[in-house]
Amino acid sequence: MNADAQLAEYRDSIDNIDAALVFMLAERFKITQKVGAYKAKSGLPPADPGREARQIERLRDLARAAKLDPEFSEKFLRFIIDEVIRHHERISAEERPE
Repeated sequence: MNADAQLAEYRDSIDNIDAALVFMLAERFKITQKVGAYKAKSGLPPADPGREARQIERLRDLARAAKLDPEFSEKFLRFIIDEVIRHHERISAEERPE
């Protein structure tokens, strides 16, 4: 296999992984939207710092086991959590009577 063919093979694998990540994130956000609606209807706050801390630590442990930088995994999860909280805040604001 020549170098260009090998590089193309690697890139195809990366493209497949990226597609899987996008679809997994889409599924995750579908569920977190439901969580946000449930929290809003139940009068629960959009953020849950205790759960967030537990999730971050859990992901850091998983990252270490996978030989992935735990700092990177925490930044990645924090980015997702912050986006979810924004969604939950928006949903909560929409549920409030005017």
